[in-house]
Amino acid sequence: MRNLLHPTKFWAATAALCVALFGTEPLSAQDADGFVPLFNGNNLDGWQGATEVYAVEDGRLVCRKHGPGEKESTDKNLFTTKEYADFVLRFEFKLEPGANNGVAVRSPLKGRISEVGMEIQILDDYAEQYKNLQPHQYHGSIYLLAPAKRGHLKPVGQWNSEEIMFQGRRAKVTLNGVVIVDVDLDNLEYKKYLDKNTGRMRTKGHIGFLGHGSRVEFRNIRIKEL
Repeated sequence: MRNLLHPTKFWAATAALCVALFGTEPLSAQDADGFVPLFNGNNLDGWQGATEVYAVEDGRLVCRKHGPGEKESTDKNLFTTKEYADFVLRFEFKLEPGANNGVAVRSPLKGRISEVGMEIQILDDYAEQYKNLQPHQYHGSIYLLAPAKRGHLKPVGQWNSEEIMFQGRRAKVTLNGVVIVDVDLDNLEYKKYLDKNTGRMRTKGHIGFLGHGSRVEFRNIRIKEL
């Protein structure tokens, strides 16, 4: 009798072989947990937008230092070409001092993303210049909508791991193994800026990284559709 690999194990083995042979993973390769890479570590295939701001360096996706320009200018944003509805997104990131970026979810390609879509903050919370921000502006928060629990970022220069889950009307953000946001988008306790955001009603859209002038590095960017 032939010893056949389970399909999940087969794809995991295929991905590992691709990494060994070519130094990158095919975007269709599924791992044992059902995740596929959003970034292949080699080029920006599958992405659109600010390809002159984002670059590939040593297998990492890097938002390079750039002029911030107009606040939330869409020419600083990098989006997936595909749209996603319900998903779990996993990635690792490393900040420089004072770094500021964001993750777009269920987003259109144009407009102020924190208002017409949703933005999960990426921020060096410990930087002196950010000591007086609003609660929804700190790392892991859904901008304007849901403040995150603070104190779980690693020091600047170390790699952090993050998981963002959107399923139906539920949104959850986990940072370094700690749940820092877990909300019902239809029943948000933080109501101060609800009138500024229409994007929370969207059920589908692009995932993206939102540049705000500083260098941020990303790796192991993977997604599982639910």
